[in-house]
Amino acid sequence: MLELLEDLFSYSFVVRAIVVGICVSLCASFLGLPLVLRRYSMIGDGLSHVGFGTLAIAVPLGLSPLKVSIPLVMLAAFLLLRIRESSKMQGDAAIAIISCSSLAIGVIIISLTVGMNTDVCNYMFGSILAIKQGEVYLCVVISVVILFLFVFFYNKIFSVIFDENYAKASGTNIEFYNMLLALLTAVIIVIGMRIMGAMLISSLIIFPALTSMRLLKTFKSVVVCSAFLSVVCFFMGVVISFAYNVPTGASIVAVNLISFLVFCLISFFKRKKELI
Repeated sequence: MLELLEDLFSYSFVVRAIVVGICVSLCASFLGLPLVLRRYSMIGDGLSHVGFGTLAIAVPLGLSPLKVSIPLVMLAAFLLLRIRESSKMQGDAAIAIISCSSLAIGVIIISLTVGMNTDVCNYMFGSILAIKQGEVYLCVVISVVILFLFVFFYNKIFSVIFDENYAKASGTNIEFYNMLLALLTAVIIVIGMRIMGAMLISSLIIFPALTSMRLLKTFKSVVVCSAFLSVVCFFMGVVISFAYNVPTGASIVAVNLISFLVFCLISFFKRKKELI
């Protein structure tokens, strides 16, 4: 095992991927619980498809995918919340429309321009080889900002999630904090697409929160456990991917799935024991 880890860390691209992955995993786990509790969990999946659509615009034009995707995906997050709040359309329906449309448009543009080449597939399914040194610095800075905002507005986010009426009565701008969560989610999805791919990035948001909620009940304990699980599952997924030469994103999702099933079993036996 030690030899495997030494071999793993001897590659600079793996070190870059681990640094970015830990940052993304932490941010995704912190944002995941509020999104799950607010029933916004599918927004991650929808925005990841939008991210692929923006990639289709950036690649043929020779532009930086991150610089193009971040503002456009943030705009999509803004539109999703506006549609959900101001129209008769249900939130999941709005996400489905924007998600499918973005993915279809992206595939059409890519097929008519550069074709489904390796770089495009990396964004769809993830690749630790795709991360460049400059992107590492950008990802670390953005992740630090996201974590700072989450901690700084922790109490407000907590009140909005669990008692929206009280938060509104106390003068809290509910729309602002919902929008903040959506915009931060959009940013972290774009960053994480490099490793997980557009098809799998939403799993980093959903799995840690749902897994932790199987056993823990308080908001703070679930957030802490989600962060721990997210980082551990990410690292184990990278190790498995390196050792067995399987896709990184799929390996990370598989480890998260196993963790979820283990927590479900523990919760089942715990409840059964309490009934005896």
